[in-house]
Amino acid sequence: MNAMISTLVGLLWLSIIVFITHGKPLNLREIPIPKDLALKLSRNPQILSQASTDYGHIIHENPFAVLEPTSISDIANLINYSNSLPHSFTISPRGQAHSVLGQAMTQNGIVVNMTQLNWYRNGSGIVVSDCDVKNPLGCYVDVGGEQLWIDVLNATLKHGLTPLSWTDYLYLSVGGTLSNAGIGGQTFRFGPQISNVLELDVITGLTHSVYLLYISYIKYRHISYLKFKHYFKSLGENLILFPRTNFQY
Repeated sequence: MNAMISTLVGLLWLSIIVFITHGKPLNLREIPIPKDLALKLSRNPQILSQASTDYGHIIHENPFAVLEPTSISDIANLINYSNSLPHSFTISPRGQAHSVLGQAMTQNGIVVNMTQLNWYRNGSGIVVSDCDVKNPLGCYVDVGGEQLWIDVLNATLKHGLTPLSWTDYLYLSVGGTLSNAGIGGQTFRFGPQISNVLELDVITGLTHSVYLLYISYIKYRHISYLKFKHYFKSLGENLILFPRTNFQY
């Protein structure tokens, strides 16, 4: 593998997807927020304004606050807090906000600024594996969901590799495109990006001690996008996905 060819690359990422149910309206101003969580919430007018729109500029929703997480635990704590209330509030992950119909917004809920995680990874957000012929996974890259595809591409090019499938516009977050399959110029040949994912890590927030739910490859078969969406819709409310994926080059 000494050329820039797409040969078996696995991508291991942390992406975030939220499935939520809309219960009765909840006014976060009227309930106490745990201090450790409140310290990570921003109500800066400029930040709230940015979080109230997206690339489409069609829908505008004003969040109560924006979570600036410094770890996965911060996000799990937010979900746990919401689930502990009589009526949970909505949570929406935001990467590059390149959606067009408000998918990265929430009215009076909390937006999670996924890009903030990149500041606390100390360069570990994209880790390209050694291409060991004895490794049944082949080549793969471990990627955080907040990372950009352009950065994933540049990291793999240093090893003479590229992802098998990517979107035509690369300044999008890994988690954002995975949540919608990830369609691009290579899809007709290699399938959407989600089809080249070997493993996902999911933050459920359903317990206090175990934050991650693993979806692993079975006999090295790729994850079906339809099964992927159906599975998470069946899990209930307020889930945040951090697919840590083995994505193939």
